[in-house]
Amino acid sequence: MQDQDFHRIADDIIYHPLFTQMRTFVHHGGENSLYDHSVDTAKCAYRLARRFGMREERVESVTRAALLHDFFGYDWRSDAHKQFLRHYSGLRRLTHMHAFVHGAMAARRANRLFGLNERQRAAITSHMFPLAPVPRNSEAWVLTLADKIVASREMSETVGWHMRRWYRKVVS
Repeated sequence: MQDQDFHRIADDIIYHPLFTQMRTFVHHGGENSLYDHSVDTAKCAYRLARRFGMREERVESVTRAALLHDFFGYDWRSDAHKQFLRHYSGLRRLTHMHAFVHGAMAARRANRLFGLNERQRAAITSHMFPLAPVPRNSEAWVLTLADKIVASREMSETVGWHMRRWYRKVVS
């Protein structure tokens, strides 16, 4: 039943053409895409919200926010993004780096396409805490936690992926 409930909440986003484009962006190295990361984070947030006994509207809100938390719409590793950063220097350059700005950018873009509520916008904007504002609602804290859990697993898998590639080169 919970799998059906997750899809009832999420499928309009998951199958949106702009969301599916995120499959082309590598995220956290290895073979992981931004699409995979976002769906996995949403599933984790959904399970956490259920486990924490959140009300149904909050479960839906955090699940949708988690799907859209990295919906910023650009490849932050691209030359175009590097050109953008060259316009800034010093502390200003640091504060315009992807890790600091993508939450707010994702919230604006997601709001234009999916009409977010205030709690969802706040959750997406603050999901990079402590590099972003302090989460100020339950959805924001659950999303931040889910993103950290999923990103930690992905980074661990990526290290293993790189180690296996390195090992094959050394042994061959």
